[in-house]
Amino acid sequence: MGEFKNRITVTIYDQHYTIIGEEEPSHIRHVAGLVDMRIREVSKYNAGLDTSRKAVLTAVNIMDDYVKLQEKYEDLLAKYESEGQGPVND
Repeated sequence: MGEFKNRITVTIYDQHYTIIGEEEPSHIRHVAGLVDMRIREVSKYNAGLDTSRKAVLTAVNIMDDYVKLQEKYEDLLAKYESEGQGPVND
């Protein structure tokens, strides 16, 4: 991995966080914006929960989406390979 790290301050659910990573600052801001949007969605329907519980519920929702997308990807990959297209390099 590269040694260059970006240090970006983002705001998620009205809290400031410093994110350090190798991704482009615009990508880090985009991801943080998506997390902020999701936690606000969760908050809209779960106003009585404290912030920690909202964050955990948001994480569970995001991972559910990720797992579903991973399963779709694997199904499409298997279909592609079964149709004689050959293996796909990930």
